[in-house]
Amino acid sequence: MRLPQVEHGHRLRERLVMAMMRIVSRVRVPDIVRTLLYRPELFGKPMSVWTQAVMRGPSEWSVAERELFAAFTSNLYHCRF
Repeated sequence: MRLPQVEHGHRLRERLVMAMMRIVSRVRVPDIVRTLLYRPELFGKPMSVWTQAVMRGPSEWSVAERELFAAFTSNLYHCRF
């Protein structure tokens, strides 16, 4: 299910960014990117900071292992990684 606001409620700057991404990649912008760009001050930036800390911060697991875990989990949920 896609929320109409997250699908179509972006500000002009974010719509332009997504348009450029769509032109360059020739595919629809993934839902996670749409969500991150919808309200970057509330969700996008804090989520990006948290993700960066989890994926690149200190850990017993290597960055490659963490990326593999993320890709595996994404595949389980049939999400593009």
